[in-house]
Amino acid sequence: MSQLQVELVAADRKVWEGEASQVSARSIDGELGIMPGHTPILGVLVQGEVRIHGEGGVRTATIDGGFLSVDHDRVTILAEAVDASGLKS
Repeated sequence: MSQLQVELVAADRKVWEGEASQVSARSIDGELGIMPGHTPILGVLVQGEVRIHGEGGVRTATIDGGFLSVDHDRVTILAEAVDASGLKS
């Protein structure tokens, strides 16, 4: 099965990078669920939780808002501030 290449970036550092089967986040238009093969999208994210589903289970991070970009199974999330305590496996 195809995987997503995910990168979570805060304003001052790369927070996390790895593979995932799904990424979920809340945008200004509602909840987004990204899976492999998703059409390209650029979304504005609101404060809340980003969920990264992978082999080790679900990793979570809390962001204060930002942007999400999807293109060719590559997901990039850029946020001003990230609480990454839920990303550790």
